[in-house]
Amino acid sequence: MLEVTAVGWALTIGVIVALFALDLTLGIVRPHTVGFREAVGWSVFYIAVAVVFGLVFASYAGWEYGAEYFAGYVVEKSLSVDNLFVFVIIMSTFAVPGEYQRKALTFGILIALVLRVVFIMLGAALLSLFSFMFLVFGLLLIWTAVQLYRHRDEDPSADDNALVRLTRRVLPVSSEYVGGKMIARVGGRRVVTPLFVVLVAIGSTDLLFALDSIPAVFGVTEEPYIVLVANVFALLGLRALFFLVKGLLDRLVYLSTGLALILAFIGVKLVLHWAHGLSDGVPEIPTPLSLAVIVVVLAVTTVASLLKSRRDPAARAHAGTLRAPAEPEAEPGEE
Repeated sequence: MLEVTAVGWALTIGVIVALFALDLTLGIVRPHTVGFREAVGWSVFYIAVAVVFGLVFASYAGWEYGAEYFAGYVVEKSLSVDNLFVFVIIMSTFAVPGEYQRKALTFGILIALVLRVVFIMLGAALLSLFSFMFLVFGLLLIWTAVQLYRHRDEDPSADDNALVRLTRRVLPVSSEYVGGKMIARVGGRRVVTPLFVVLVAIGSTDLLFALDSIPAVFGVTEEPYIVLVANVFALLGLRALFFLVKGLLDRLVYLSTGLALILAFIGVKLVLHWAHGLSDGVPEIPTPLSLAVIVVVLAVTTVASLLKSRRDPAARAHAGTLRAPAEPEAEPGEE
């Protein structure tokens, strides 16, 4: 069992808070449209921070735990790319001005991170108390993989988000963005702006992704500390990655298929781990093999997607969804 000292936790939390404070400050003090070069710089920075952290962590905790960290980070990073599809859809649906997109992403992901910490604590407690939760998590991931594959050529709709609908129903929402504010006074009336609704959409959507990503990362490590840092570093780079690849996402036509395969693989790994606890004759999938499978699936998916896009320029990628979109309601008098 991995033992993290109080000093280790303090240093880790300090680094996380400092990185979020840096990004939050830049997004608020200097709102602007993030260009390609800036996005590349921040993406490289966050990936470098994650890699350096992993190397330092492995040198202290051992390379077995280091492998679990890197496997968890790769899983979370790959799943976060699917988040980007949904973020692009949200930004397009609400026509968010470029200079406000970074602020919306930063606040939304900050809220999602807090909520993910709750999920991690809950998941760790359930796994420590009830071994059959490995089976539950495994079956959940397999079900998710099947649904994602079935609806791989569809996109979720921001209008289907229950919290967004509730926000619009109970709060007055202005029709225009008001200088990047989330709450403003318009015509003598205090209202929330579309940027507030975007924040609700991004935060709640990423929370839904946590329902898959948290069990998935527990499939490669049972250590809550590793689960936490893998999630944090994957989320930290998500905003910069959004501005870097949002113009390239349409070309990853097989991404949803690849993610479905990864989720199914990790689901099977969790089920086998649960069964191994009942009988030593049941094999387990080691972490190095898990890391190799995940990397190979992502590499094959990316190459195949680019080849498909080159052969068929009209082909477009989709985020995928866990359920078919609702049928539009018929107008009165229609049959």
